[in-house]
Amino acid sequence: MKEGPILFSGAMVRALLDGSKTQTRRVIKTAGIVDARALGPKAACCPYSEGQNLWVRETWYCDDYRVQRGPYLKPDDLDVEEAREHGTLVYAADGLRPYEAKQPVWRPSIHMPRWVSRILLEVTGVRVERLQDISEDDAWAEGCPEDATWPLDWYRSLWDRLNAARGYGWDTDPSVWVIEFKRLG
Repeated sequence: MKEGPILFSGAMVRALLDGSKTQTRRVIKTAGIVDARALGPKAACCPYSEGQNLWVRETWYCDDYRVQRGPYLKPDDLDVEEAREHGTLVYAADGLRPYEAKQPVWRPSIHMPRWVSRILLEVTGVRVERLQDISEDDAWAEGCPEDATWPLDWYRSLWDRLNAARGYGWDTDPSVWVIEFKRLG
């Protein structure tokens, strides 16, 4: 089974780390499909499959001059775990600490190489649905904070922050891949 990357915002990375996020929804961008639900995952060329591993891309920074120059290749003598422990390799989702505040440039998640990733997910299920068909239980599985009063309102707001500017706002009710997963590492 092939492995692939998946992008998450800082808030969703924190939800992955605390175990509250076990689902994600991604817009189906297949031209000519009026209702992807009727076609099912295989017919709509699903990029995700059960059993597939996904490594999480998130905003990061490595204070090693060889990495800063790009193309972000791992130096042979860099111990990744040691770099994480000593603050040489840091993640924006963890929040800034005083010594990190002086770092000049966070690297965007889209540029995170595999060796930097600290979270690995295994896809346990994939289905197609319309965005607005999300249930309250699914909103919780999307990482809704425990103190939220209305999980569906929280999710709608999150969705629009991440997708409305790209033309896939809540009100457009796009067909989405619902990817369920468990965290492996």
